[in-house]
Amino acid sequence: MELIVDHLSHSYNTLEVLHDVSFATRLGEILAIVGPSGCGKSTLLSIVGGLLQPTSGQIATRGAPPAGSLNPLTFVFQDFALLPWRTVADNVGFPLEHRGLAATERKEIIADALRRTGLSEFAGVLPKQLSGGMRQRVGIARALVVRPAILLMDEPLSALDSQARDLLIDDFSKLMAGESMSAIYVTHNLEEAVRLADRVLVFSRRPGRIRDIISIPMRRGERSSAGAVAKLAELQSQLWSLIRDEAAYADREMANV
Repeated sequence: MELIVDHLSHSYNTLEVLHDVSFATRLGEILAIVGPSGCGKSTLLSIVGGLLQPTSGQIATRGAPPAGSLNPLTFVFQDFALLPWRTVADNVGFPLEHRGLAATERKEIIADALRRTGLSEFAGVLPKQLSGGMRQRVGIARALVVRPAILLMDEPLSALDSQARDLLIDDFSKLMAGESMSAIYVTHNLEEAVRLADRVLVFSRRPGRIRDIISIPMRRGERSSAGAVAKLAELQSQLWSLIRDEAAYADREMANV
């Protein structure tokens, strides 16, 4: 399933945060969105996920979601949003409750999501017993359990230390390999963007517009070689050059609000 964003604009009262944004996802791709603070990235994700109605424009889909999909568009949150009194397995299985599934089928789906995210041996553990990186794995497993077509990820690694973030970047890249599932990945971290994404949408300062679209000219599985790392560093510098001046302006603007 592909997502089509068509001439989308949004305002909060008189404050316009998005202006005439159009793009389409591709099957199996990770599409990163970067830009200055306050440029409407999270607002866009909320509109795509149905949490907000846009002021103008529309969201459409093309093609069918995966077989058995219970929720084609699914969020992965920055703050994990786990229920502390529930085990890992029970947190992962939460979206399956009240879906009318047989107990055996529900257990099989949960077990598959745990296996894919490397959490099988932690099924009976409480969130407080896990590291930040492992808690975010639980959040990803919980998203996978509904068999989504598109993951909506809003700064999913920003609460993690650099070591945990690096490990989860590698794991998420492997998880997405060969999948028909896509992801829209909002981040302030340009290194994350170039390491994970197939394309990067660069937004202007508020009201957010698409200033440029940068394609990453290598497969995700080929990005660990020395030559690839050097190329990715160049692309990261290119992204920073596109947003540096507007990011500084946006920071001054927000400081004066």
